Formats: sequence, C-alpha cells, structure tokens
Amino acid sequence: MDKIEPDEIAKTDELAVDSDEKSSGKKIELDEDRLPSGAMAIHEHIRQDGQKELERDGMALFWSAVAAGLSMGASLLAKGIFHVNLVGIPGNFLLENLGYTFGFIIVIMARQQLFTENTVTAVLPVMQHPTTSNFWLLMRLWGIVLLGNIVGTALAALAFEYMPIFDEATRQAFDDIGMKVMANPPSEMFANAIISGWIIATMVWMFPAAGSAKIFVIVLMTWLVALGDLTHIVVGSVEILYLVFNGTLHWSEFFWPFALPTLAGNICGGTFIFALISHAQIRNDMSNKKKAEAKRKREEKNQNSAKSEQGNG
Repeated sequence: MDKIEPDEIAKTDELAVDSDEKSSGKKIELDEDRLPSGAMAIHEHIRQDGQKELERDGMALFWSAVAAGLSMGASLLAKGIFHVNLVGIPGNFLLENLGYTFGFIIVIMARQQLFTENTVTAVLPVMQHPTTSNFWLLMRLWGIVLLGNIVGTALAALAFEYMPIFDEATRQAFDDIGMKVMANPPSEMFANAIISGWIIATMVWMFPAAGSAKIFVIVLMTWLVALGDLTHIVVGSVEILYLVFNGTLHWSEFFWPFALPTLAGNICGGTFIFALISHAQIRNDMSNKKKAEAKRKREEKNQNSAKSEQGNG
C-alpha cells in the first residue's frame, strides 16, 4: 500500500479558490518588470493575498476578526480621551480625529481580519474567476469576518461601559461621539459609507507600493475618513453599541438607521466601485499577457519541431 504524505492529506481538506494557479499548477509571476504594467503587479499582489484569505480555516478567520473588533475599540478610546483633553486647544478638531486612526493601525499592522479591508482584497480573486465556488468562498469569508468584528466591537463596548476605567467626562465624550453618528439619517449613513469604503479600499491598493511607509498610509487615509465624519461599519459599531449598552439607544436602532445602511455603503464603495474599477483597468493587461504567453509557446513549439525535423533529416 502506498504511503500517503501528510501534506497530501492536508490538501484534501483545504478550501481551494478557482484561479490561474490552480488550473496551471504554477505560481503567478509578481515581478513588475515582467508584467504588462505596475497596476497589474499591484492587482496580482492583492489578489494572491485575497486568495489566501478565502482559503483560510473558518475558526482562524473568526478569532482574528474578533481580535480586530476589540482592537477597533482603540479608535473610540483615543478619540474620546482626545475630545476631553484637547478642549480649547487650537486645531483640536484635527488632533481629536487623529485618535480615530489608532484602531486601524493596530488591526492592519497586526494582520487581523477587518471586514472593510476584505471588500477589496478577497473580491479580486472572484472577479478574475467568477465561479459559483468562488462566490461561496467570498460569502463565507464576509459572513465570518463581519460576525467576528461585531462580536469584538460588542465586547469592547461592554468593557468601556461596565468596567470602572473612565471618568464621567470621558464617558460623556463617548456618548457625544456616538450620538454624532446617529444624527445622520439612513440615506446619509449609506452615502457616507460609500465614500469611506472607497477610501479604505484605496488604502489597501496602496499597501504593496508603500513598503516601510505603510503606517503613514494607514494614518493619512483613515484620518481622512474621520475628518469627513464618514461612517464605517466596524468603528461605528463600537460607538453605537456603547450607546446601546448604556441605555441611550434601543437595540433596533443599532441595525436601523446605522448598521444596515452603513454595511451596504461600505460594500458598495469598496467592492462595486473601487474593486470593479481596479479590476477593469488591468483586464486588457491580463488579456495581452495571455496572448503574449500563447505566442511565445507557439514559437517555442515551432522551434522544437524544426529542430526535431533537422535531427531526423
């Protein structure tokens, strides 16, 4: 009886994304000099990262997403503390909103699972190969990560409300931040979330070229979200759930007017606008690359045939 290697056993239980790598059995080249454009190199880098996320174990995704939700509590924490301690200081609006970036820095640098990051990263493999199995893997990833993020944000909000950590001024600042979000009607929640989803997707697109400046990209792009008072499903969940747990809001108000319009807007901004446009710009590059590879293979085949005929002659 043939011996089965452990790697072969593992592969039978793994989720596999339909991709060029799977069909060809070869890794796609990421060398920018050998690709038709720099945009395609960035696209391939993000697509391969998304493919890895789509194939990850469900429990690993969930616990990483819970950790991300907890980490996002740092945005409310920092913004609330700045709100209290920067009163009367010139430029306090700019400095207070800088606190919004803290949660994103923790989550992204720690490689935790954030839903809005996955609206572009995990979508690119599906756009390249829009098969039923790939769509199922995307829905699975989104569902697990979103659930984990909400659980994590709920735990953070519970801790802020019930643990004896903050003074009344800071707690009032948390209330004010959340109520400012709730001042938006559902239509504005949705519109603001489209822009924030697009900005976060743009940030993800910039990462492969950012190198050591990645943390500055995170700060600049998420600071822009805060300065625009744009809505974000994960950060906003900490802010709104805090109001739910302290009795200011009813549970139903978390879902409407906040969560459902904001979620829809983030998905539209990150997926249907940015990811579609980003994928569309390199479709011709991909087609030209395949044509060039096919031409090269035909030339090699003709050369080999010619050599074989000379040898037989």
